Amino acid sequence: METSTFLWIVSLVLVVTGYAGLVIPAMPGIVFIFAGFLTAAWAENFVYVGWGTISVLGLLAGLAFLLDAVAGLVGAKRFGAGRSGLAGAAAGTFAGMFFGIPGLLAGPFLGAVAGELLARRNLRSAGLAGVGAWLGLAAGGVVKIAIAFAMAGVFVFVRFL
Repeated sequence: METSTFLWIVSLVLVVTGYAGLVIPAMPGIVFIFAGFLTAAWAENFVYVGWGTISVLGLLAGLAFLLDAVAGLVGAKRFGAGRSGLAGAAAGTFAGMFFGIPGLLAGPFLGAVAGELLARRNLRSAGLAGVGAWLGLAAGGVVKIAIAFAMAGVFVFVRFL
């Protein structure tokens, strides 16, 4: 098999896996998408998609990764969570990764609530912090998906137009 054909196949597998990873827990989908586009550019020796475009895609991937990591915490903070609630939301997000989609949905909420209750806050304040953590996580997921599709748009535009 020719090297460029092999690289295009690897690129396709990485991109498809990456888009699936945007919704599969504990899978860095955005990293796979970036790696797939980088591999596609490499397959053509960076003739059509050069290092400038790769840099833009890398910045977008980094931004998506960062936003996804902090979105739940920002949401919890906006709904009044203190340090204990933020720590709980972070711990809940991490623990939730090991329980699939239900864990990812419930983990940040339960973690923020537990953290706030441990800090001797009332149930209403703890619940609001949990809702904020969940809303932040959902918003972060939407932004991550939007950035992933923007990355595809940039790549396709530069490569084919």
